[in-house]
Amino acid sequence: MSDSRVFELIDSARSAADPADAGRPPGGVRYPEIAADLRRRMLEGEFAAGSRLPGETTLAAEYGVTRAIVRRALAQLARQSLVVSRPRGGWIVQGRHQTQGFDRMQSFAQWAEGGGRIPGGLVVARERHPADARQAQLLRVRLGEPLLGLTRVRSLDGVRVMVERSTWAPWVTPVIEQLADDVVSTTVALGEAGIRVTAGVHRIEAVVASTEDAELLAVRRASALLQVGRITTTREGRIVELGVDRYRAGAIAFEINAGEGQRAAG
Repeated sequence: MSDSRVFELIDSARSAADPADAGRPPGGVRYPEIAADLRRRMLEGEFAAGSRLPGETTLAAEYGVTRAIVRRALAQLARQSLVVSRPRGGWIVQGRHQTQGFDRMQSFAQWAEGGGRIPGGLVVARERHPADARQAQLLRVRLGEPLLGLTRVRSLDGVRVMVERSTWAPWVTPVIEQLADDVVSTTVALGEAGIRVTAGVHRIEAVVASTEDAELLAVRRASALLQVGRITTTREGRIVELGVDRYRAGAIAFEINAGEGQRAAG
């Protein structure tokens, strides 16, 4: 269980007898609900990483509660490394919770769950398309051979954050064809079928949202997106999937640990 989930359970238990909530009218807002709503607003980009949240008095008025309840909500977010309090600087939104490292292979769902998030996915298009030159070479199929492609919208805590477009190797296509449109993790589904994805090659670049991206992610056309191209393989090096993920701004950051390389003597 993640640390953030542990803190949420502790906070929920404490709130049942919380003096700060004493006398609160039925149906009033509890601080875990405020924390969850602020977290959602950060994820949607209303409060970007590095920005200052509205003051406690402002938030208390917005949610119709006391400052004491707002402070408890902010303290819960601080324990989850989502915000930090700075003297005379207020509450600052942290970006660390959005970081994914490349030191080990993780699927979107594994990364999300590891950070206490709820991942989601919905297939919005399934289609066969002819293999182009790159796909034919990598997947070792004939040029023009029909390949299965999926377009999925991925979400965190119910908020759309990424469009995933994937082309699947013919040898795994029978498994992918049987998946429900709302499958949370294709990696888990493949594992259950005896196909374990253990490695990946990633290419990261900045792009602008196409008309389709904008509609699926509810952003403006030509908005900045972070694109990650993927080639995923099995332990034996057999290619499983060729994918392109496009994240909305503020949804994720990637962290790469690099050591000092060795230079050959010459």
